[in-house]
Amino acid sequence: MRKILLWLIVFAVLLMVAACISAPVQPSDNTGGAPRNASGRVRIGFSMDTLKEERWQRDKQLVEKRAAELGADLSVTVADGSDDRQNKQVEDLLTKGIDVLIIAPHNAQVAAAAVASAKKQGVPVISYDRLVKSDDLDLYVSHQVTKIGEMQAKYALDHAPKGNYIMVYGSSTDNNALLLKEAQLAILKPAIDRGDVKIVAEQFAAEWKAEEALKIVENALTQNKNEVVAVVASNDGTAGGAIQALKAQNLTGKVVVTGQDAELIALQRIAQGEQTMTIYKPIQPLAYGAVEAAIKLAKKEPVVTTDKIKSVTREIPALLFEPKVIDKSNLADVIKDNYHTADEIYKNVPADQRPRN
Repeated sequence: MRKILLWLIVFAVLLMVAACISAPVQPSDNTGGAPRNASGRVRIGFSMDTLKEERWQRDKQLVEKRAAELGADLSVTVADGSDDRQNKQVEDLLTKGIDVLIIAPHNAQVAAAAVASAKKQGVPVISYDRLVKSDDLDLYVSHQVTKIGEMQAKYALDHAPKGNYIMVYGSSTDNNALLLKEAQLAILKPAIDRGDVKIVAEQFAAEWKAEEALKIVENALTQNKNEVVAVVASNDGTAGGAIQALKAQNLTGKVVVTGQDAELIALQRIAQGEQTMTIYKPIQPLAYGAVEAAIKLAKKEPVVTTDKIKSVTREIPALLFEPKVIDKSNLADVIKDNYHTADEIYKNVPADQRPRN
């Protein structure tokens, strides 16, 4: 009887050992050991500041498209310009379980808290388009922001080499606005030092709002009796506000107005002769590059970069894409890229005044 009991105990122990060996190990992700979804698909969190501008709607669509093509699960949140909401949304994404975070920050400084939260849980972070001021970033994906500012200022100088300038910067909480300002002023400095150019007004437009730019330009025109040759506006939204102020003084088309983003309404203004130029930044390479890099980081695979950008004290690996100047002479370039159609761009231009090709 004892032998039978002993063999039963041994047999039970062997069954338990075999079960432990053969039981599947539940994979864990970077969020403190939470189980990854059953499919094993990479989970990407995309924290966006806003969808108000056309370009951000395009970013969202392209990020969603590329994530679906590559078999990743994507969760998108939009903070609507609120720092607190954005940081809370990132916390929610981390709680639900993501393998990698892409963040387009509202505030470069405040968003550092969201990056810190992600890194505490071992989640890699990509700063998208706008740089978060955090040394904990794994990657920065953007266009060549400094070059964009240089291109805007150089274009203005080439087309209005002497006279009074109004500088309309973007949001002071956006690191890109600061980089653009620095680059613009560096290009203008020699002309300013020579006395060829005088900056008669310069101000940040809160939240990049057109109505803020309108007020800035209205005041500057009043104070300078409309004697202005150029408005260096940092994006198409602020350019729109500037043009509204110029229209009220019958100065449309007489003052150089720069922009950025190649928004449809801006391209229409260029076709009509109201806005002088914009900076075209193809969104697809940016969005696709961010998703592809996110999947690699989630899988702990290397992301090959050739650029770096300083965040606080550390040089962050970066993927920086090339921008292009667009004015009335080369609107066809955005049409060729299927960014907008000719009918859309020339909607307000009489048919007999449109380019033949």
